[in-house]
Amino acid sequence: MFWIALQPLPDTQAGAALAQDASTALGWWALQFTPRVAPLGPAVLLEVSASERLFGGRQPLLAHLLQAVQSAMPVQSAHAPTALLALAYLQVDTQAAYPAPDLLPVATLAEARAHLPTLERMGCRRWGDLRALPRGGVVRRFGAGLLDALDRAYGLKPEVYPWLELPEVFDMPLELSAQVETAPALLFAARRMLAQLQAWLQARQRGILALELGWQMDARRHTATEGRLVVRTAEPTRDMGHLQRLLAEHLDRTTLPAPALTLRMRSVETAPLPGASTSLLPDALRQGDSLHHLLERLSARLGPGQVLCAVPCADHRPESMQRWEPATAGPAFTTPAPAGGKRKPRILAPPPGTACAELYPTWLLATPLKLAVRQDRPIYQGPLSLLVGPQRLEAGWWGQGPAHAPGVIALRDYFLARSEQAGLLWIYRERLLAGQQDAAQPSAGCWYLHGLYG
Repeated sequence: MFWIALQPLPDTQAGAALAQDASTALGWWALQFTPRVAPLGPAVLLEVSASERLFGGRQPLLAHLLQAVQSAMPVQSAHAPTALLALAYLQVDTQAAYPAPDLLPVATLAEARAHLPTLERMGCRRWGDLRALPRGGVVRRFGAGLLDALDRAYGLKPEVYPWLELPEVFDMPLELSAQVETAPALLFAARRMLAQLQAWLQARQRGILALELGWQMDARRHTATEGRLVVRTAEPTRDMGHLQRLLAEHLDRTTLPAPALTLRMRSVETAPLPGASTSLLPDALRQGDSLHHLLERLSARLGPGQVLCAVPCADHRPESMQRWEPATAGPAFTTPAPAGGKRKPRILAPPPGTACAELYPTWLLATPLKLAVRQDRPIYQGPLSLLVGPQRLEAGWWGQGPAHAPGVIALRDYFLARSEQAGLLWIYRERLLAGQQDAAQPSAGCWYLHGLYG
C-alpha cells in the first residue's frame, strides 16, 4: 500500500480558483491517477499502489502527480505506507526526510486530539510514548478508538475509507460575494465553476455538448427572479478556454433586469471523449482552433441565423438538393445519437441516383435564365453547341417541394453546351407534360441556362 495525502494551502486564494469547495475539486482531479480517492476533512487521500505500473514505478508516478497538481493549484503533499501516517506528515514541518512514526507529535493523530490535556500530563507527547503505554489501560481510559487509529497508522490493521464517487450530472451552485449588475460580469465567477467542470469531465472521461448557466436575481426589484442560458457545442469538448469564450459572447448579449445573487452551472448533455492521439511528425499537429470552434463563436456573436451551412436533401432537382440551416443547430455536423449509442459525423453525400453528378456545374444559378432560340438552337452570347446530353430529369411529382419551389414538377432534358464567348454551360429544355398542349404549358420546349463551369 502506498498513500498520498494532498491538501490545498489555506493561506492562498489560488486554492479556491478551482471551485468553491477546493477539496472536492481536488478529489475529482485526483481520480485521473487512481480510482481509490477518499476525501478526509480538508485533505484528499490517494491509494496509488495499483497505478504505479502504469506510470513506470512509484517515483515517476509521484513526480508526475506532484508536478501536475502544482500546476492546477498550490497544495501541500505527503506520502507514506498508511493513510493516517501520510496525514500526520502533512502536519509536521519536514525539510528533508520524514521523521520516524514514533517521533511524530500525538496532536497529528486526529483520534488523540480530544485527549491531549490528559496525555500531556501523562508525558505522552509522541506516538512512541502512547504506543508504549499498557493497551488495556489505554482502552479503559480513552476508549478503543485511540488504539485502533494507532494500529491503522502503523499498518497493523487495514484501513477502510468510503471511496469518492462522481455524480452522474454536474450541478454546482455558487453564491456570489457581491451583487452583480451586468451579465458580462458573471463570467468571473463562471470561470471558477468551469474549472471544477473540467475536473469532473476528466474524471468521467467525457466531453460537454450542452451546458446551462443559471442565475437567481434580487426578488425585491419586482422583475424576473431567475434567468439562464444554454451553450451548445457541435463536438464533445473539455476545452474550458473555448467554453469560456462562448459564455462571454452569450453574456455580452444578455441583459439582467435585476442584480444577480447566485449562480448555478449544470451539465445538460455529455458524450464519451477518447484521449487525443499524438504524432511523432510535427506537421500532423493541428495548429489553432478547429472549424467547429470558429463557427460556434461566430454564431454566438452574430446570431445563429447569420452563420449557415448547407445540408443535403434527397431530391433530384438541382435547385432542391440542399437547404441552408444554422451551423450550430447540429444537422450539418452531427446526426441524432441512437439510443445508447454515440453521435456520428454526418457525411455530406449526394442524393441517391446521381450517377451523372460529375456533369454538374461548379456554379448553379439561383434562378434559371431563359435563353433565346434561333432556328431551334439556344443562344447565349452567340449560338450554343450541344456537346453532351440529354440527361433526362423527371422529379417533383411526389408532393410539395422546398419553400422556394413548392410543388414544382421538373420535366427537363439537360445538356452540356459550349459557347465561344462564355465557355462551357449547363442548359436544359423543358419537356411537355403528357396529355397537355403547349397552351396549357407555355414553357414547354423553352431553353434555360442553369449553371456555369468555372
